[in-house]
Amino acid sequence: MTEVTLAVNEMWLVVAAVLVMFMQAGFALVEAGFTSAKNAGNIIMKNFMDFSVGGLAYWAFGFALAYGGSSLGGLVAYGEVFFFNDTSMASTWLFQVVFAATAATIVSGAMAGRVKFTSYLAYTPFVTGLIYPIVTHWVWGGGWLSELGFFDFAGSGVVHMLGGAMALAGVLVLGPRIGRYTTDGKTVAMPGHSLTFGALGVFILWFGWYGFNAGSTLAAVGQDIATPAVTTTLAACAGAVGAMIASWVIVGKPDVGFTINGVLAGLVGITAGTASIGFGLSIVTGFVAGVVMVGSVIVLERLKVDDPVGAISVHGTAGIWGLIAVAIFSGDASLGTQLLGAGAIFAWGFVTSYAVFKLIDVAVGLRVTPDEELSGLDRSEHGNDAYPEFVFQHEVIDIRNAVNGNGHAKTTEPASLEG
Repeated sequence: MTEVTLAVNEMWLVVAAVLVMFMQAGFALVEAGFTSAKNAGNIIMKNFMDFSVGGLAYWAFGFALAYGGSSLGGLVAYGEVFFFNDTSMASTWLFQVVFAATAATIVSGAMAGRVKFTSYLAYTPFVTGLIYPIVTHWVWGGGWLSELGFFDFAGSGVVHMLGGAMALAGVLVLGPRIGRYTTDGKTVAMPGHSLTFGALGVFILWFGWYGFNAGSTLAAVGQDIATPAVTTTLAACAGAVGAMIASWVIVGKPDVGFTINGVLAGLVGITAGTASIGFGLSIVTGFVAGVVMVGSVIVLERLKVDDPVGAISVHGTAGIWGLIAVAIFSGDASLGTQLLGAGAIFAWGFVTSYAVFKLIDVAVGLRVTPDEELSGLDRSEHGNDAYPEFVFQHEVIDIRNAVNGNGHAKTTEPASLEG
């Protein structure tokens, strides 16, 4: 391989990594926009720390557990690149760390509005340093799923479904937000404070996704970068249309939140087969992902699983569909192998995350107090407001009537001025 080829390939990998890194801005805007204004600063802090703390953990041991050279029974790598310092692999490390951070930040929005910041910080290193790297080794590091023929080109399962599984674990340990469900089981709408932020965040994520999918060629010279870029585009478009139609049929209006989340569902759905699913079938993949996401959100809501941004459905449910679509539409893997891999990844992500969250909860507590939750995490956790020009005025309520002994809702959350 010539020096020019090496230089071009390395440049492409770095550019793709930067595009994926910019997705953190998209996640921050989506999560902040889809949740209360009184928690916007807390959302921003969690997204910054997902990348900052997570990046350090991945440098110290995450990369080694994923790509450390030797493999222990196809389950985990070992023996090399702890405290990464190999300049010959710098571009590879950079591309991998932004994927690890993406998996971590999926959890943030699902747990919005009620988790202690310090407890969330304690969880982040486990994602990028242990939970995600081991799955990476199984699939992309020559591990046992790779040997079985499991196929996931850019991460529908490795990144997104895993993130959805971890988010589900966190939500189940935390419980729903105060006011989300009434004593008779009815769901109370708690809309986010800025659909504008949410939409801008989705556009940023869509932009960064070209690095996510096309960048997974891992090289530029002699590689087909255009095909994954086209399938990414078509699936995102179809995801938006599918979610819009589904919401129109189910709720009677073309819902904005469902539609923009449909873009993300379409992107998640095509990620596994982005280089091998044809253009027409990529539209089918994205459309189905959008519809499935809407259905998943509604089902989880009825099950009293409180996910403010729809992360479990967008990343988890659409991620499962993406793995199945590879077997149906591309022939890169068998359906049985894809389902086995999906089950293994989901189980690993859910069980390990649930255990970590439970341990944190027992040790230091995972959830803020009812008073802190009602006043907003910007104030209670960080001592300031994301929107200081607005004064949040809560009705005077009796906390004993507002929450039960577990901090779960008995009445609706008091109204607030949310910009």
